Amino acid sequence: MSHHLPDTRIPAPCIVDTGVIVNKLDMRRLLSDLGRVHYMYTHGDKVVSEGEGDVIEVFANPQRSTLVANSALYLNVYSFDYIELKQSSQQETCFDLMQEGMCLRLIPRTTPLQERREKTFNASAIEAMMEQVLSAKWDAEIDDDCSDSF
Repeated sequence: MSHHLPDTRIPAPCIVDTGVIVNKLDMRRLLSDLGRVHYMYTHGDKVVSEGEGDVIEVFANPQRSTLVANSALYLNVYSFDYIELKQSSQQETCFDLMQEGMCLRLIPRTTPLQERREKTFNASAIEAMMEQVLSAKWDAEIDDDCSDSF
């Protein structure tokens, strides 16, 4: 005799400002928008390291390490069991990346919108600079051509 369970689908979680994220893809998406952060690395209740830095890369690879050095953070979601999303007593968003009694807490110093504006501004500035360089090069080539004809 076989029993058939009804085909019920459990809805995907909806996490707003607080909650626990265990899915590696969700962890990666959440961390990818971070730019400048204050970080604090703790083991138990002891602060091991603390500072400010920029999230340079977020990736998912079980063969690679998470690295924090020289004000740069390279975050591997496989380095952590889960992320606990919460609000600090100062109403700051905290991303607690947890792994067996250790926690890498990230507190954003910029918002995703600020980061996008900064990247757009930097791309526009580089584009304008390249136009100036190319224009100057063309002007120099035209000047060389004109001086050769005399």
